[in-house]
Amino acid sequence: MDIRKIVADILADIDNNRVEALKRYSKKFDDYDGAFLLDSEEWKEAESVSEKDRAFIDRIANRLEEYHKRQVPRDDIYFSRDSIFGLVNRPIKKVGIYVPGGKPLPSTLLMTVIPAKLAGVRDIVVCTPPTGGKIHPIIIYIAQKFGIKELYKLGGVQAIGAMAYGAGMSGVDKIFGPGNAFVNEAKRQVFGTVGIDSLAGPSEICVIADETAEKESVKEDLMSQREHGSDSKAWLLTTSGELAGYCEDDRIETQIFKTQSECARRANEIAPEHLELIVDRPLKLLPQIRNAGAVYLGPYTPVPSADYFLGSNHVLPTGRSARFSSVLTVGDFQRRMTVASLSKEEFMTERELGIRMAEIEGLEHHRKSLEVRE
Repeated sequence: MDIRKIVADILADIDNNRVEALKRYSKKFDDYDGAFLLDSEEWKEAESVSEKDRAFIDRIANRLEEYHKRQVPRDDIYFSRDSIFGLVNRPIKKVGIYVPGGKPLPSTLLMTVIPAKLAGVRDIVVCTPPTGGKIHPIIIYIAQKFGIKELYKLGGVQAIGAMAYGAGMSGVDKIFGPGNAFVNEAKRQVFGTVGIDSLAGPSEICVIADETAEKESVKEDLMSQREHGSDSKAWLLTTSGELAGYCEDDRIETQIFKTQSECARRANEIAPEHLELIVDRPLKLLPQIRNAGAVYLGPYTPVPSADYFLGSNHVLPTGRSARFSSVLTVGDFQRRMTVASLSKEEFMTERELGIRMAEIEGLEHHRKSLEVRE
């Protein structure tokens, strides 16, 4: 199966045929042929969410907001030699959030909409595939809670194409959210037309543990991420032969080392999405960790706590991209712009630097732009 070609053909069809193409693919892949945008009656389905579940969602949202508020970038403008320099931050105008279908994934929506709102994004579109023609009430409740007006029953490649090309909706500037291999490929292909958060691959967990680790906890942590799919990956790096034996499983790659430092070196090579340090002194080991999407210290910070309620973001780099990519933050929903204003004195004093560089690079009008000012 050539996923690239399949996706490219669908995207081209959507770009050319707009809503008509969206309807065809929605019927084909989601068995849905109704209106895409949630109407006023469908929004009322949020009322079916129990008070208990509302309270749980609200508590999780509060924890996420508390954590992410500290990330809000501040403008940095300063004066030097009567000149002005700095960086200013501006929210992206409109973003799209993709929430995968199948099992409801309200955590995905929380992890993306909260930093978006804190960044100052005003226009947020959410697309999610319908199940039986409907969107899960908890997804609707979260969208309602955060003031989202555009919630679409639209999934797969067609959702990415709709958001990127403005088919059946006004187009967005950047798309966030995970998906299957087809959604991932669609995001890759529309990059440039719009921005994307990342190309998320299969879920990963790596645990560094010593003889102090509770064996059952370690094994359950490793299996928790394998639960995401058969292509998910789990590594156990340990100094304990007993723990390695207990966790022996075809779905877990186990390696035994003499020292924790050797475990850390191997973890840096793996560059996992999630890394747990369940050792006697995790803070002592932390400085040796360079490459990981997120690092969780100690026995009471399993990955599922971060998936749901810890407060940190669970949108993380995978496939060794933690070597050069980072966790999703408020800053991903903003753009940075340079601001500068040279004083006449500094310009006249320092322009010879630019004039000489223009001469070296052979750019005549660059040189003249600097020379003509008096």
